[in-house]
Amino acid sequence: MSLSSLMFRSLVRLLTSLIADPVVSASTILYYSRLLPQNIVLGRLVQHELLDGENYLFHFLINFLRCFW
Repeated sequence: MSLSSLMFRSLVRLLTSLIADPVVSASTILYYSRLLPQNIVLGRLVQHELLDGENYLFHFLINFLRCFW
């Protein structure tokens, strides 16, 4: 499996989740990048299954926000 096919699949998953559920996707990214307060109500919006092993761009966005925010 080539690197371009892995990144293309990850890009499709990222765009699909951002278009289908933008609030859930944004809250998941902010929660794991430690920018969202640890609140029970806000924690309900987080989908833990978005961060499986093949979702590389989600991991990149989370680590980018952790480093620069």
